[in-house]
Amino acid sequence: MASYVRGLALALIAAGLCVAQGAPASAGCIGLSGTADGFDKETAVSRAQLALSDYIKEYKAAKKLGAVTVSAQRAEPQPYWRPYVSDNMYYHPDIVNATSYTICWQGVVSPYVCTSGAKICW
Repeated sequence: MASYVRGLALALIAAGLCVAQGAPASAGCIGLSGTADGFDKETAVSRAQLALSDYIKEYKAAKKLGAVTVSAQRAEPQPYWRPYVSDNMYYHPDIVNATSYTICWQGVVSPYVCTSGAKICW
């Protein structure tokens, strides 16, 4: 349980610190991402997708947006403990669904770290 709380807290911090990717906000679309870790891939993926979902809700509330469309968009990894992720550290395949594109890699502290990305338009 403590690991879940720590992972969720780190994911929310990372989501809040991540730089928005894509077109400027005035264009009506923006890229968002959420990052989380876990001791297995399933846990890290679900936490990253939850962090992304929470960030989208926070963004909508902060910008007072109504309905938005959400589509999958690959985001740059947001590693916690290193400046970048080298190509040989990624786990494959990526997980892509209608609303998120998730990439995972070998973590420093946790075996798996994942970043989920999406593009929202209003």
